[in-house]
Amino acid sequence: MHNRAILKWMAAGALAVTMMAPGSLQAQTGGETILKPADTQKMLPASVYYNGQQAPTQLRNSGGVKFADGLYVLATLVDTSGYSTGVQTKYQAYFITEVPLKVGGENLPAGIYGAGFVGDKFVLTDVGAHDVLSVNSGEDEGLKRPTPLQVVADPAGGFRLYAGRKYVSFGR
Repeated sequence: MHNRAILKWMAAGALAVTMMAPGSLQAQTGGETILKPADTQKMLPASVYYNGQQAPTQLRNSGGVKFADGLYVLATLVDTSGYSTGVQTKYQAYFITEVPLKVGGENLPAGIYGAGFVGDKFVLTDVGAHDVLSVNSGEDEGLKRPTPLQVVADPAGGFRLYAGRKYVSFGR
């Protein structure tokens, strides 16, 4: 009986320590870790270059994936108030991938991109604002807590990048 009480206290203590450690309860999928804003803020810059201008990032609205081999996909919303309306429409986030990906079923090379949800499309542009990829996006009405930007595991495999309830699937 005494041993059970000790084991319960040890389990409670381990749970408490785990809950206090920031970023330690990240979702994991096959050795891949979904990163929350607290994790990505350490890696993403405070401002980014795109289409001839520098814009501040919204690091509180960021997410990503750390793959089992240590390589990353990162995304953060960007304050695009200094850009023209045409650029703002397609450029809502900065998207960085250290590995080639399948995004919405299409191939995307490693690189740094501007990203945005435009109507029912997810659009990626190069840093000169030229279209690189445009794929269909989905709308998840069942998403319990939509946020401005988040990355979650995709039930079909891989991951989803969400902006509110709109999402696009991606994976390696």
